[in-house]
Amino acid sequence: MTSYGWNKKVLKVNLTTGNISTETISEEILKNYLGGRGINIKALYDTTNRNTDPLGSDNPLIFGTGPLTGTIIPSSGRHNVTAKSPLTGILGDSNSGGFWGAELKQAGYDQIIVTGKAERPAYLKIMNEKVEICDAEPLWGKNVWETEKLIKENLANNDIQIASIGQAGENLVRISGIMNNLSRAAGRTGMGAVMGSKKLKAVVVRGSKGINVYDVKGFSESVEELMKNIYSSPYYEARSRFGTTMLFDLNNRLGNLHYRNAQGEYYHKGDKLSAEVLYQKHVTKLKACFSCPVHCSRYYKVKSGPFAGTQGEGPEYETMVSLGSQCDNSNLESILYLNNLCNQYGLDTISTGGVISFAMECYEKGLLKKENDNDLDLSWGNYRTIIELVERISRREPLAEIDQEEIPHKLIQYLGYLLGEGVKRASKYIPNSEPYALEIKGMEIAAQGVRGIKAMGLGWAVASRGADHLRAFPIAETQWSEKDAEEVFGTKEIANRFAYKGKANLVKWSEEFSAVTDCLEMCKIVAMPLKLSMANFAKITSTLTGIKFSMQDLFTIGERIINLERLYNLKMGLTYKDDRVPDRFKLEPVPEGNSKGETLDVGKMLPEYYQLRGWNEKGIPSQEKLDELGLLKN
Repeated sequence: MTSYGWNKKVLKVNLTTGNISTETISEEILKNYLGGRGINIKALYDTTNRNTDPLGSDNPLIFGTGPLTGTIIPSSGRHNVTAKSPLTGILGDSNSGGFWGAELKQAGYDQIIVTGKAERPAYLKIMNEKVEICDAEPLWGKNVWETEKLIKENLANNDIQIASIGQAGENLVRISGIMNNLSRAAGRTGMGAVMGSKKLKAVVVRGSKGINVYDVKGFSESVEELMKNIYSSPYYEARSRFGTTMLFDLNNRLGNLHYRNAQGEYYHKGDKLSAEVLYQKHVTKLKACFSCPVHCSRYYKVKSGPFAGTQGEGPEYETMVSLGSQCDNSNLESILYLNNLCNQYGLDTISTGGVISFAMECYEKGLLKKENDNDLDLSWGNYRTIIELVERISRREPLAEIDQEEIPHKLIQYLGYLLGEGVKRASKYIPNSEPYALEIKGMEIAAQGVRGIKAMGLGWAVASRGADHLRAFPIAETQWSEKDAEEVFGTKEIANRFAYKGKANLVKWSEEFSAVTDCLEMCKIVAMPLKLSMANFAKITSTLTGIKFSMQDLFTIGERIINLERLYNLKMGLTYKDDRVPDRFKLEPVPEGNSKGETLDVGKMLPEYYQLRGWNEKGIPSQEKLDELGLLKN
């Protein structure tokens, strides 16, 4: 029987036993969860519990694609990686672009579930139906770029797609990610450490099956309509030229750009890191992910100075802030070098900048001190120290013979190890440092100054994977007109970034919209800023799969996923007390810039958010809501 849109297949690999099998994903699961993030959380919820060790062999590493992945739909090359997080102990989940997801889909699989642990380093090779566990001993210890080059040479095939870890993942660094296409990261929540714990160096894929479309004419019309919407957007030109780096200038003007571990939200030296400066000085050409007309990424080259010869892809806005203004580092060329370094080692740049800026503030406050002349100088803006710390974090220094009793007495020497554990764990070793450990649910904050954007702050607080800008991505408060806001949400206040009114509703709506894009595996950077609609997605998905989806059906799927992720985190021990932001944002007004004087009190929005969600005052979904969404029936 022909499958449309989905392959309806999950590839299961047990690295302990070497067993490889395929199973059918039921149509009911696909109708209720679509794909990607949705089918991944369903699998994770069903197979893990509070006692599951995130770095143990029984924690599944799950790769998921969506029904749109690998089709001609614009920006449909994405995939999701999911496991119990070694960083947070709750939902671990990350989304990546590039070309790897499309290749997996065209090899005939919607999902891979990897369990067990290899006795020796291994990589998984998938060539359509032919799947093998291969020796990766010669690759262990290599960085991501070296690994990809060696695998392509050994297999004499430049067309394969490779997702791999660098030394950070091998060394079980809790802020490590999984890289594909050299610079595309499934970065957040420590998925690289999960892969490293399984001694799995890479997943290599080549597919040639194609994807069946139910209504070719209707699907083609949907694609044309989507393309027209994208090209006619007033944001298209800036997005396609500068990518997410355009947000650096925008957020600095708004007063929403982290400076010195978010002590401030305006960067006086921001002109040195502007999107225009990056474009004029270093960009060589633009770069697109699979089937994307926006080409929001870019290749760069540094032509002179101490970093001359540095070449790579990116960086994204989050990297520019996290390794730039957040550390008071205005040396653009060093940020490009650091972007490469993190991609090669396989580090999440957001968390990496978060842990380093935390260390620098601890140094500023006298909580970390040089013990001898050779110790690191952790002064703000010292890019040489930032580079050295990235090296130490990746190597998890001192990796061998970590003496827990010795750490408090040799903090600088153990700093690579401590920072690789994330700021929450690191702060336990540095007395009085908790106020500077900016995290939510154990994950380092993203690069938005949420005191001046209230919905984003609420989105951070309730996000299912920690301090996260993309779980809700409520950009309507800064990018929508009052007319559009009133038409969709019934109040102009949505478009007022300083207002609290209506923001709970905006976050709920945005979370469900974002969940659907993560399940379809379409880029939300394209979908939401360019104002694609759920009606677009309903038509596309219906013509592709042959199953009729309405706009409301998709919103319900998004709501189902948000609730299942909530249930998962509750099962892992999360409580409503974890729906918070760091005290810095609540108690310390923004000192200068166009958000001067602002603070954030999520308590003004949280009760309404819980009520809109159908959760009780402690953030627990009601039985009525679970019944409505068909959750926990079994």
